[in-house]
Amino acid sequence: MKRAKGLLTTRRDVLLAGASATLVAACSKLPSGASEAGKALDPGNDVLVAMKHATNFMRDRCAVNGGYVWAYAADFSTRWGEMEAYPSMIWIQPPGTATVGHLYLDCYHATGDEYYYDAAVEVAMSLIGAQHPAGGWNYLHDFAGEESVRRWYDTIGKNGWRLEEFHHYYGNATFDDAGTSEASQFLLRMFLEKKDERFGAALEKAIRFILDSQYDNGGWPQRYPFVDDAPALHGRPDYTRYVTFNDDVAGENIKFLLMVWQSMGDQRVMDAINKAMDIFVATQQPAPQAGWGLQHTLEDLAPVGARSYEPDALVTHTTAGNIALMLNFYEWTGDEKYIARIPEAFNWLESVRLGDDEIQMQGREFPTFIEIGTNRALINHRRGSNVVNGEYYQDYDPEKPIVHYSQWRAIDLDGLRARYESLLEQSPDDLIARSPFNKQSNFRLPRFFTTKTIEVSDLNSNVGSVAIDKPAADQVASLLSGLNEEGYWPTPLRAVSNPFIGDGDVVVADGDFSQTRVGDASDTSPYISDNPVLGISLGSYIQNMSALMLAVETN
Repeated sequence: MKRAKGLLTTRRDVLLAGASATLVAACSKLPSGASEAGKALDPGNDVLVAMKHATNFMRDRCAVNGGYVWAYAADFSTRWGEMEAYPSMIWIQPPGTATVGHLYLDCYHATGDEYYYDAAVEVAMSLIGAQHPAGGWNYLHDFAGEESVRRWYDTIGKNGWRLEEFHHYYGNATFDDAGTSEASQFLLRMFLEKKDERFGAALEKAIRFILDSQYDNGGWPQRYPFVDDAPALHGRPDYTRYVTFNDDVAGENIKFLLMVWQSMGDQRVMDAINKAMDIFVATQQPAPQAGWGLQHTLEDLAPVGARSYEPDALVTHTTAGNIALMLNFYEWTGDEKYIARIPEAFNWLESVRLGDDEIQMQGREFPTFIEIGTNRALINHRRGSNVVNGEYYQDYDPEKPIVHYSQWRAIDLDGLRARYESLLEQSPDDLIARSPFNKQSNFRLPRFFTTKTIEVSDLNSNVGSVAIDKPAADQVASLLSGLNEEGYWPTPLRAVSNPFIGDGDVVVADGDFSQTRVGDASDTSPYISDNPVLGISLGSYIQNMSALMLAVETN
């Protein structure tokens, strides 16, 4: 569950990579027609030449069995997903392999060039090779096999102090961070494109995975299939079976199932969607604390923590996200049960809003974690220097909070209220008439996925989340001039990590690590480098290719 960790407040608050013009370093221009790919195209069409030059580089130099990680050193001596990756690994967690697949399919739609469809097929086959037998995906996949991935978890994974989800290899699949959802969406697109049954079989496995893992109450766990010997980590019980809202697990699954319904008319998924909507109603807590937690227990549906810096608490940004989804549910169904207690949730959020003299971060008026019963903000801190001797703890003191998981949130409470009031003014019959639950015979998935608002980052950018528009001529010129002769856009790799040097020492190292993103030299967590070097960013490639694609699309 990495939504609220990493280098940002939430990783989905930022774009895959920076705005096109600002991310591209000033490098040598690509000579017109310089690449082998360009020879098949009009040599005067610099944009198409550049797109294919960049894609050739990614396919030939970066891909492993058709899959990708997030970033690469320029000499390929090191590569990273959320953590340092082996050369045999691909990353599923966005912006990873499936994100590139979406881009290739988008480029195919924009240009009509079968080259990009063939590239998308490579990605799809990579994902099929990485698919868990049950149908979902882990954060990552190692094509070197089980022994290699276990070695990674036992070394790099378990020594990332703050990345507790990598401290144990479960051997199953996860809904966390939309990896399974995005891969499933991409396979749906690939199947619908040409009805290729290679993708149809994998798609059915993915659908089955989501249906099989859903609880009778409508919720989903974080990981599945269940592991009987899952350990208690850092003094907390295994959290992977809890009903999970963190990182929009339920919302992502509903979105994918709705896409399946509209495009394929599979009644199984509508039954699952209806069940899923009801878990939101069932888990809303009693007033006056009428919010939600990151996870909820199966027994009494009470809020419960997960990692050691995610305490048993109500959570403000999760509550705001669930309110938005329940407004969707009402808009889709006209059923008042989805909004009956929304005013209570508004009242609770207002009750924990910070006064002007209490705000610790400008624009962030809501503490992340609220103690059950007292309604007081719980603030995370840490002590020690690594995963062996360090620990996280909570108190009420806002001084020296951890910085890798924001303790305060920006929530548009006024916007949520306005939408609620707007929906109340509409007839339920009118809402139902426009509902996406009404199967449309002419339904088509969007032509482009990567030009919409992308809410993840490869950790090498920190800009606001915006949709990609057709670039102006000067932006196109900047992109073309920024592509180097090798075929990539050199990007400062801000996120780096310590190499694995052995397990952490029981003796606390000198220094104060309470507000750093990385501990001592044994901590393999990514951190922000003061002196980033230029390298290859998957986010930059996706962002810049999406912009160039819009510059040449014909329909």
